[in-house]
Amino acid sequence: MNTDKIRLRIYLAIFTALLSLGILGFMFFENFSFVDAIYFSIVTMATVGYGDLHPQSDIGKLLALIMITGGVGTFLGVVASITDIFVNRREESLRHQKLNMVTGLFFSEMGNGLLKRLTRLDPEIERLHKILRISPKWSDADFNRANTALKGHRFATDSRRGDLPALREYLQNQATLLLRLIENPIIQEHENFTDLLRAIFHLRDELLNRSELTELIPPDRLHLEGDMVRIYKLLIFEWLRYMHYLRKNYGYLLSLAMRVNPFDPEANVIVGSK
Repeated sequence: MNTDKIRLRIYLAIFTALLSLGILGFMFFENFSFVDAIYFSIVTMATVGYGDLHPQSDIGKLLALIMITGGVGTFLGVVASITDIFVNRREESLRHQKLNMVTGLFFSEMGNGLLKRLTRLDPEIERLHKILRISPKWSDADFNRANTALKGHRFATDSRRGDLPALREYLQNQATLLLRLIENPIIQEHENFTDLLRAIFHLRDELLNRSELTELIPPDRLHLEGDMVRIYKLLIFEWLRYMHYLRKNYGYLLSLAMRVNPFDPEANVIVGSK
């Protein structure tokens, strides 16, 4: 629970306690009816003061002073907390939209291409084909099931199945985009995406610092494959999250994303080609 909601609950609890104290106190000490006690307590806490009712006893007057001094601040606190919740919710929604715009740019310019290259190295890609063949009919439950299935998947890469020099060249060609992404303050708020970019940079540096990539000794090959698995796993989860976002908000973008789905062997960008 965020601090705004906690603060609102505290103010509401104090406001309710003061209101209850006033109602019971005015009924007991001033012999007000229940309705009059509620009415007078509220107008007192709101500092309206119509003057049609007023306490006669010293205890009643003291109670009214307590409700005025405590009630005004508490009431304003409730209003301010509710306002903050709505404003922060709006700002969070805008940040979320901006983040997904950046994520979409990443997958359009680089992410999908990197996924295609890494899937060629996956010895268990057939299982991912079954899990991630997304359709327009997918519901939230389908995305949740896919996410759960991915958590139980053993991610692996075999560098001997692909072309590491070509992967190195691809990552090097995307260096400018990666730098722009990691400099974007919106990205800093998304820890998983930041970890993904950091892992991609690391793999790029590992590959660039090797002159020979076609005949790696086993320990070095396993080291690089571990770096690729790190990227592969983060990338797939981020891709699935983004696809879920498109499914909820942008059907026309989802249409293209499904037609270039790297986990669908039958995917074809040409509409009606299947």
